[in-house]
Amino acid sequence: MSRYQTIVHPLPPYFDESSKVLILGSFPSVKTRESKFFYGHKQNRFWRLIAELLDEPRPESVAEKRQFLKDHHIACWDVIYQCDIVGSSDSSIRNVVPTDLRPLLSGAPIQQIFVNGRTAERYYNKFHKKVLGRDCIPLPSTSPANAAWSLDDLKTKWHQVTDLLYEQVK
Repeated sequence: MSRYQTIVHPLPPYFDESSKVLILGSFPSVKTRESKFFYGHKQNRFWRLIAELLDEPRPESVAEKRQFLKDHHIACWDVIYQCDIVGSSDSSIRNVVPTDLRPLLSGAPIQQIFVNGRTAERYYNKFHKKVLGRDCIPLPSTSPANAAWSLDDLKTKWHQVTDLLYEQVK
């Protein structure tokens, strides 16, 4: 029987002084918490998707993923800092404590905030939009639970991230 657990976000944000784009998820899955880095579930399409859009090899190790994000000026974190959750189920999330995004935003020149999935969008709009005075751009979730979206379908929406990054290079 699955039970609720109160989980504090185990990962620090990933960003540096050159991060231009922030991608926010909702809360790390069990597999991500075990892998100790963002989008750690082998079936999550985030890394494959973003690598294909940037015409790069998909990073595999945590070190490669960190370097990939750094090289492409991408920051990652989540909108929820602590919650009660059953396993990895976004639909079970309750008793949310939002992440304080202000230190990340003051430490990096983030030009655009994207949210990965509807749950991240809902909690961003509920807890962060007014505090930060910034809108987010919602993107369909790369989670394996979002099987209705093929990789090609995801690319049609997620190209906004890489288009913005390519504009920065010009």
